[in-house]
Amino acid sequence: MKIGFVINPLAGIGGSVGLKGSDGKDIVDLALSRGAQPQATARAMLAMQEIKQAGTNAEQFSFLTAGDSMGETVLRALDLPCEVLYKSGGQTTPEDTKKVIALFVENNIDLLVFVGGDGTARDVLDALSSNNEQGSLQTPVVGIPAGVKIHSAVYSITPLHAGEIINLILEGEPLTLHEAQVMDLDEQAFREGKVIAKCYGYLSVPVDDTRMQLIKQGGIDSDEAALQDMAADIIETMEQDVYYLIGSGSTTAEIMNQLSLPNTLLGIDIVFSEELIASDVDERSILEIINNHPVKIIVTVIGGQGHVFGRGNQQLSGKIIGHVINQPGGQSNIIIIATNEKLRSLGTHPMIADTGSNDLDTQLAGLYTVVTGYQQKTLYKLNMA
Repeated sequence: MKIGFVINPLAGIGGSVGLKGSDGKDIVDLALSRGAQPQATARAMLAMQEIKQAGTNAEQFSFLTAGDSMGETVLRALDLPCEVLYKSGGQTTPEDTKKVIALFVENNIDLLVFVGGDGTARDVLDALSSNNEQGSLQTPVVGIPAGVKIHSAVYSITPLHAGEIINLILEGEPLTLHEAQVMDLDEQAFREGKVIAKCYGYLSVPVDDTRMQLIKQGGIDSDEAALQDMAADIIETMEQDVYYLIGSGSTTAEIMNQLSLPNTLLGIDIVFSEELIASDVDERSILEIINNHPVKIIVTVIGGQGHVFGRGNQQLSGKIIGHVINQPGGQSNIIIIATNEKLRSLGTHPMIADTGSNDLDTQLAGLYTVVTGYQQKTLYKLNMA
């Protein structure tokens, strides 16, 4: 079996520094100037370690990849068999990704594994479409999530889930394929607090609702009264000497609305004693402001997908989350709010924390009391089968 493996090394680089995306050289340069550290390689390593640890017979498969940080580094580090087909000339671009995939198609790969976000998924679709004379659009695809905004349904829930899916394929497990949406999100509008998304096209991915994420569902919080009730409950229980990190989304925005405070709909704001301390903060600013003071995080659930961390709120990094839960109160310092309708949209699936650290994701696992209304709570599992 030939597996094409490519990483967008710059995917998600804008997340921790509050840029809400990584598309375009100007944004990448700005993120780097703010001290952002690439995360895609580490997330790729999390997935591919699962293959190494599973002990799959290396003689039954081989990887085709690109040089250095576009794939080779991870595969060599894990001693996984690989052949390098392409090397970029410096800081990678979408064109590099497309060129690599064109070479994969020429070499008749059986499976395409890529690491990135929605922008990378669009690059993959473009490249396969341009080379579809060989039926490349039917190539099975597994995306390893590493971007800031991941609305597309072509990604695994976490990097570990991607590794599990690849193992199943290598072991000969029959998996049904279906056409999954690649979403086109207007990144400039996203930075301005507007979510403008449309279907860009479709890629063929395994049907596995325990490991592959669903498309993000918009418009779930249609019950305005429920939002107001949840916000009233949160405000009533806010402590005066605690910093509150208010997560992104229209659900948490209602808290700011009732406090008559400006809100960054798709960013992180800090509230102390019901006053706005800082707006649209990045990881570094959060750490500087909260210092050693008591702090709580207020987040909501992405409808249909279930993520509370790791999708669109990478400013709430593993370092920050670890700091919060290692204070007195532990996991109770993470306050999750969601309408009952949003929880029902998850079916039987758990809420998900995809922080980039297996240890932290495991530490976060458990049952949480989700605020669903005024003095109403629902016990719901996070990171539990």
